[in-house]
Amino acid sequence: MLIAPEHKLYISPQSILIIQLGDIGDVIWSIPTFRALKASFPEALLSVVTRKPYGDFLLDDPSISKVFQISDIWQQVKLMLHIRRERFDLLFDLRADDRGTVVTFISGAKMKCALHYPGRFWRDKAFTHLLQEAPPRERFYGAAEQSLRIVRGFGIKEITYMPQIIVVEETRKKAVELLAAHGVAPGSFWVSISPFSRWPYKEWGMDKWREVALFVWHQYRMPAIIVGSKEEQSRAEKLIAGATSPMINLTGRTNLRELAALLKMSKLHMGVDSAPPHVAAAVGTRNLTVYGPTDWRDWVLPAPRNHVVSTDMSCSPCYQKGCDGRGISRCLDNLSADKVIDALQTMEDSIVV
Repeated sequence: MLIAPEHKLYISPQSILIIQLGDIGDVIWSIPTFRALKASFPEALLSVVTRKPYGDFLLDDPSISKVFQISDIWQQVKLMLHIRRERFDLLFDLRADDRGTVVTFISGAKMKCALHYPGRFWRDKAFTHLLQEAPPRERFYGAAEQSLRIVRGFGIKEITYMPQIIVVEETRKKAVELLAAHGVAPGSFWVSISPFSRWPYKEWGMDKWREVALFVWHQYRMPAIIVGSKEEQSRAEKLIAGATSPMINLTGRTNLRELAALLKMSKLHMGVDSAPPHVAAAVGTRNLTVYGPTDWRDWVLPAPRNHVVSTDMSCSPCYQKGCDGRGISRCLDNLSADKVIDALQTMEDSIVV
């Protein structure tokens, strides 16, 4: 095991394995790292390990040869045996969790690389090369940088900071059929909204989303399509039941690839700090995300198509799970619909084009 501020790759890899066992946003914002490695070793076969089903976003990416997705315990055992049979030359673990360490240990890769975390000697033993970072002079921002900084320490140069999810024609057609089944004609304009999060302290009020959707309908004559998980279907129905403008509930009616296709067709995506805004950004759709206790700079790449509305309360971002740990964030409660509508009006040229 070698621990150093930088390393040289002493092999010319023919096969590379990247382990990214984080959430959807983590997988999406690791795509620039996948691109960087493929650009450095264009002849190498690039494989990725993710949690199931998050790897679905990568299935149509021509730069990725294989996607291994971990789910239940028995499937994990079979997957790890499969990975070992692949006999990878080079491995990068982009996180520091136990499963990634186990996959690394079992993989048998010739060169196993990751970021060094002091005090985790048991983890260190699974790797051949660990990157020891110098204390940052200032806090770095940007989700892509979380993984790019690891491969950069091994001489890999980034070619982009912006992820791209590939949407193939077959998936696009399925999304068009789904829209048609819900009365949305091909070629018509509409906006998408993801109002829910796995964490309630990140959510904005339903009445405010209704107000924003009503503004979009009156101003641009575009209905709102609600997207999200199957678990959010009943809440989406409640949101729509109180609406005075057209809303369509597509929560839980797409897989992840179809969600990407759907958001690629959306004229504008709006949402809270959850997975769909990352997907929208990665398919090139203009997006607006409402942030409260979390810091948008960790996740939103400054670019003309990426917009943020956040509170001006001095305590935000606090990274707390609601004020006083109660699951409710005053910074979001106090954020008015007018502030989001004002932001939409500054984006008007791009919405109506």
